[in-house]
Amino acid sequence: MTPPLLATHHDALDAWIDAHFDEQVAFLQALVQVPTDTPPGNNAPHALRTAELLADFGYVAESHPVPIERVRDAGLQSIVNLVVRRRFGPGGQTIGLNAHGDVVPPGEGWSHDPYGGEVVDGKLYGRAAAVSKSDFATYTFAARAVESLRAAMSAPLRGAVELYFTYDEEFGGELGPGWLLDERIVKPDLLLAAGFSHEVVNAHNGCLQLEVTVHGTAGHAAIPHTAVDALHATTQLLVALYRENQLNQLLKSGFAGIGSPYLNIGTIQGGSNTNVVPGKVVLKLDRRMIPEEDPTEVEAHLHEVIQGTLAPLPGIRVEIRRLLLARAMRPLPAGAPLVESLCRHASTVFGEPVATSATPLYTDARLFAERGIPAAIYGAGPRTVLESNAKRADEHLCLSDLKGATRVVARTLLDLLA
Repeated sequence: MTPPLLATHHDALDAWIDAHFDEQVAFLQALVQVPTDTPPGNNAPHALRTAELLADFGYVAESHPVPIERVRDAGLQSIVNLVVRRRFGPGGQTIGLNAHGDVVPPGEGWSHDPYGGEVVDGKLYGRAAAVSKSDFATYTFAARAVESLRAAMSAPLRGAVELYFTYDEEFGGELGPGWLLDERIVKPDLLLAAGFSHEVVNAHNGCLQLEVTVHGTAGHAAIPHTAVDALHATTQLLVALYRENQLNQLLKSGFAGIGSPYLNIGTIQGGSNTNVVPGKVVLKLDRRMIPEEDPTEVEAHLHEVIQGTLAPLPGIRVEIRRLLLARAMRPLPAGAPLVESLCRHASTVFGEPVATSATPLYTDARLFAERGIPAAIYGAGPRTVLESNAKRADEHLCLSDLKGATRVVARTLLDLLA
């Protein structure tokens, strides 16, 4: 139950957000208008523009460039992560709010300019409008709304809010929030990461990505007996991997919103010409892990399947390289107040029950949870990724979701700081 006085302040937060909503929409439009296509991953210009826009609100954004060698090793061009620190009073907890600015290229099929930030029929169109430049705006204006009430609070607020705007989610997050955490630049007590408005996510799948290179011996197709066909060997491996995927479906997660583990073979490359027996084939696979699975065991088992399938084949050898290990996120008890407040206020603001759930995606939030920092996922957006067209043509955000999510986050921040 919310104390009556605090409920009055919640109404005041809503009123401030309503009064400044045109300003918030313009802020988001300006963010969408600076491309952050990854690849190629030249994201420093967007960080610079974001810092300029934040300065207009009196917010000083610390710029934390990732060393260029590490950025290039990851296949990107530039990353500058931003941190804004707002202290509300002595003591209390530090609440981190993390959204990512990098996004996949727009691709074909758009009916609106992917970098226009155009508003049509209550929807703002553009690449990253929903995922997740929207939450640059959600979190910034939620923090500003709470600050507008400081003088009106009968008791002083305690703690701090920190904004983390990062640029490596598409490649795994290790050079975004992972780098900020490793360098001890940030260490919040609670973490809220970009999400959607109609669910509060407190658990998600993990992901293991492997690159598998099958080596044979190339040879002329007219004398195939002089070669060792790497593609033929790979077809046997594919059968074994897809058989594993069938077995994965027998495992069921106990978290609502997550089904079974899944293995996807995303790319296969090999051969040099039509008249040459392939001497090398490279495939990349993605294994989604439910929270109940042990990533070490999953990776070891895949190695056994791959090597066990190919080892008996004469002249064939295999290399296995890990591309990504994103651990699953599970709820931590200390995060209960954050999750409870988000669910309560989202239910009130949107006029329907909003409960916790899990997602089969993996997110940057895991990087905080791995370090013992309770995390939840909530922000501006529809009920599903599909509805927003995220990563597809005509990605968009309903402005009603942006306003509603900002209200929810502001109310939650006030609860935790008060």
